[in-house]
Amino acid sequence: MSDPKTAVTLTVDGLDYSGWTSVEISAGLERQARSFNIGITWKWPGQNVLRPVKQGARCEVRIGSDLVVTGWVDATPISYDHETVTTSIAGRSSTGDLIDCGAINQPGQWKGQTVQAIVQALASPYGLTVKSEIAATSGLTDHTIEPGETAFESIDRLLTLYRVFSTDNAQGNVVLAQVGSAGRSAESLELGRNILSADAALDFTRVFSEYRVVGQRSVSDDETAQAATEVNSSVTDPRMTRKRVKVIHESGQLNEKLAADRANWERGTAVGKALETTYEVQGWRQTNGALWLPNTIVRVVDPVIGYDRDMLIAEVTYTLSDQGTICRLRVGPPEGYLQEPDDPHKKRKAKKTDSVEYLLPADYQDK
Repeated sequence: MSDPKTAVTLTVDGLDYSGWTSVEISAGLERQARSFNIGITWKWPGQNVLRPVKQGARCEVRIGSDLVVTGWVDATPISYDHETVTTSIAGRSSTGDLIDCGAINQPGQWKGQTVQAIVQALASPYGLTVKSEIAATSGLTDHTIEPGETAFESIDRLLTLYRVFSTDNAQGNVVLAQVGSAGRSAESLELGRNILSADAALDFTRVFSEYRVVGQRSVSDDETAQAATEVNSSVTDPRMTRKRVKVIHESGQLNEKLAADRANWERGTAVGKALETTYEVQGWRQTNGALWLPNTIVRVVDPVIGYDRDMLIAEVTYTLSDQGTICRLRVGPPEGYLQEPDDPHKKRKAKKTDSVEYLLPADYQDK
């Protein structure tokens, strides 16, 4: 008998479908839209295969009683051979429309408005609501839709300047998120206790010794053209011992603070992504019964890779296969995801050890 807490239910037009033989549901801080792919395989029944769920249908996906996806059915693929028939249902969060569809606002330009207001305007033509977990931003000088870009491309280009994440929630809303705003996991990830496997690339090809940000802004009446149009900032990273310089040309209106923030963010993200690790654990729920969730802080104890610290769960994938229910967790240092990171090197001296700890900022503390 299957565990009702791990039963996956697809609801379409008031009807519930369950009994899947394969499941993959993914959600993450860096994903604009959650996705699901659920399937069933059976022996030839000797009758026509019925596919009552249609493409484009409004749907909800639950794990037990927990809502995890609200959106639309994208595809209903079917395959068969001489022995079996396999049919699947794939879909995404409602926010998937922002990925696929154009930014169609008319007029497509905003002046002196907050990030939240502009994102809501870009999402509104597709019937989406924006939920903000960030502090109100200052007014912008200008944001203009570029020809041919999608709604999400326009949103992403806007949010890049402010280090803000645009993701979604279980209700299918657009969420402007902060790192760790979903709270802390009740359970830690520990080698020898609940970790089944780990995969860490530890690839430092995108880590540099210096990050330079250059750009420009408009000239005011009391400034020279050169002072206004040439904006730049740079930071160094002593963890990369040989000279490697990355130059970032920032589009749009740039000032000294934004340039410095971008340079710090580039440095923090580079090492954070280099240390990203994917863990697999048995089951989809923690010991307290709660689902493993993205954008939560988790303690990771892994002496093989060299972790004993807080990490951010950046992405969660729930899978069901012949191996049972497995949860795949992509984690990384929280500092690698912060929208406007502090400078962790002002108070931390780099030191060399046999562990990766010397590469990391001080242990994470929510601010």
